[in-house]
Formats: sequence, C-alpha cells, structure tokens
Amino acid sequence: MIRTEGLTKRFGPVTAVEGVGLHVAERDIYGFLGANGSGKTTTIRCVLGLVLATSGTIEVFGQEMPRAAAQVLPRVGTLVEGPAAYGHLSGAANLRLHDASGRLPAGAVGGGRRDRNRRVREVLDVVGLGAVGRRPVSAYSMGMRQRLGLAAALLRQPEMLVLDEPTNGLDPQGIREIRELLRQLHHDGTTILLSSHLLPEVDQLCTTVGLLDRGRLVLQEDLASLRAPTGRTVVETSDVELALGILDGRVERRDGDRLLVRGTDAAELNRRLVQAGVRVRTLGVERRTLEDVIAERTTARGPREVPR
Repeated sequence: MIRTEGLTKRFGPVTAVEGVGLHVAERDIYGFLGANGSGKTTTIRCVLGLVLATSGTIEVFGQEMPRAAAQVLPRVGTLVEGPAAYGHLSGAANLRLHDASGRLPAGAVGGGRRDRNRRVREVLDVVGLGAVGRRPVSAYSMGMRQRLGLAAALLRQPEMLVLDEPTNGLDPQGIREIRELLRQLHHDGTTILLSSHLLPEVDQLCTTVGLLDRGRLVLQEDLASLRAPTGRTVVETSDVELALGILDGRVERRDGDRLLVRGTDAAELNRRLVQAGVRVRTLGVERRTLEDVIAERTTARGPREVPR
C-alpha cells in the first residue's frame, strides 16, 4: 500500500528525514512512532505529496507519488497536523464543503446532495458528533475538532487511512471509542497508518511498528515478533533467599522481591518452587514491552530541532 525507498527530505542545511524505507502492507495497522522532531509528520507529508522529497522514491497503491496524486489521494482518508475547519460553520457544513465535488466512491453512495448529506450524518454519528453536527465548530472542544477531522477522513469510505495523532485532545473514554472504531475499520478491510506518541495506543491497536529516531527508520517489525518471549521467566516472591538457593545460578537478575530466571517452562519452575515451600506471588514468561524496544533502539540524546 505504501512503499518508500531512500526517502530523504532536507530543509536547507537540516536533514529532517534520511533514507527512510517505509513499508505499509495491505490490511496493516502500522504504528508510526518517534519523538517530537524525529520526522514522522515530514515523512507522512512526503508520502501524501504535501511536500516534495529531496530524494528517494514513494509509491502508494503501487503508483508513484506525487505524480499519481490525482488517482491515489481520493482513495486515502487523511488527518495530518490537526483538523482544519471554518469555525463559524457547523460540523456538518464543514464536511459538506470538504466533499463539495460530490465524487464519492462508486457503489458506496450516489453523488447527489441527498446522498452527500446522508453520508455526512453517518460519519458524524460514527465519530460521536451526531448530536452536535449543527453546532458551530468555534464551540467545539479540541477533542471534538479532532473527531471532526476523523469524520472528514472517513467521508469517502477510503481504502486506507493516514492519521497523525488522531486521539490528540481526547479524554480516556474518547480514546477508547476511537480505538474501537479503528479496530472495526481494520476488521472491515481498511489499512491504517497511525502516527502516535501514545505507546499504549499503539501497543493495543497496531500489527506492525515503525520507529523513527532523528530522521532515520531504526525499527520496522511485526509487533507480535517484538513481544516474543525473551527466554526468561519473572518470579515475584517474599522468600527470595530460599528461591535463590533452589534455583542454583539460574537467576540472572534480582530487583527486590522480583527475580529474572533463565528458562521459559513456567509450570516446571512453579512446581519446583512450591514443592520447596517458596511462596510465589506471581510467575510468568518475560516479554519485552514496546517501551523496552524503543529504549534499546533510540539514542539517549534529545531530538534535533527539525521540522516534524
């Protein structure tokens, strides 16, 4: 769906993105991570043809961008750098302007005013703005404006969504609602590129993760593979000294009452400890967290002062 090779963008003497090879497959929910200033938004803007890359190639749906933008972009719903709207108009009126051409997907809805109005009502309901669709956008909260931007992205029933911080400004309940909406869209066949700084959001939602660090793509991998067992088991017990004696050198690290034990046969380990009288509070196979992976792959220095 999206493929870049050697994507580089320079702003004068500053290199914002360097040599990025982004691969977003069909039916992915691709979590695009990186600190502020790492180049996530610049990469997305290049992919969508909003800015021209300095060098490298970009393909979306197998077509070269930005040359094929007229064919590609109607198939993509986008929310990049926050939603834009006319404050004096209602949410519904903004959406009607967003699709003033009426060129909706063939077979989805017709091109007439009635069909467009129906589709506007549908997407407002989907993002939780159905009750306030006639209210001026100037009265919307930041979270409501974000929902309106997502509604605009969904308006033409796109094959792919490219979303830059879609839950920005939402409360926890709103974040859960948008997460469930994206899950449903993915289930229905939509490919999603999701840029976010919220690790729990990416951890719970995404199938693949890409990590930018100072303009370079330092990680691109299936999330399930990243969270595979490390070959060690975590044991928490109040009988630490007794457990240390029984495990006889298998403990790789101790942190208070928490022991990191070499091996992944949790059932055998639990049986051995319990039979020896060790009181085991918790026991489970260790898996790396997304936070652990990011800490391993990124530099300790702060981000460069570059465009996003």
